[in-house]
Amino acid sequence: MPENALKAKIASVERNGGIITFCAPTQAAREETARSLCQEKGARLIHPFDDERIIAGQATAALEFIREIPSLNALIAPLGGGGLLAGTALASHALNPSLKVFGAEPAGADDGVRGFRSGVRQPQPNPQTIADGLRTAVGERNFPLIRQRVADVIPVEEASIIAAMRLIWEVLKIVVEPSGAVPLAVLLENKLPPGLQQVGLILSGGNVDLDALPWSSRG
Repeated sequence: MPENALKAKIASVERNGGIITFCAPTQAAREETARSLCQEKGARLIHPFDDERIIAGQATAALEFIREIPSLNALIAPLGGGGLLAGTALASHALNPSLKVFGAEPAGADDGVRGFRSGVRQPQPNPQTIADGLRTAVGERNFPLIRQRVADVIPVEEASIIAAMRLIWEVLKIVVEPSGAVPLAVLLENKLPPGLQQVGLILSGGNVDLDALPWSSRG
């Protein structure tokens, strides 16, 4: 885990019996640390997002959504490494090809936006966002799937992410982390194309430091 990981995430891993090795908060450091651990322990790496099995597993969120509400016009998922968004797009295209899928990404970590618009996968050198789960660059396997099946990747501002997170807490009574609130921020900024009447949001992630909420004096 990156050495600046949220205390709540560290505590959750330890609570479930995980043994944590910390590394610098960069993509290169994570990859090198993982390689070293695999060599040292004889372990096998399951990538957290750039893996066909992870993409397929995360596609089940869209599968359940579409089965429950088949009349959806659009579905928005957060974009970090891209496993969830790629899976969402694949499942949506298979079950309802007319359903438009959108990615939601912090403006301060917008490699997905830049890559989607340029057609070339972009680096994520220095992400600056409260949505710590979305600070990773889009994976190699996920990028072409997102380019092929996603209607657009939409950037949102930090203030909108915090407002969306608070709204979800207050109205829906769901503990969602900033990364999971990013899809609602797209709606708060009114960035979807017109004419979409039924829009679904995938709210993914509930790791929150309750001692440092973003709208509190200590957040």
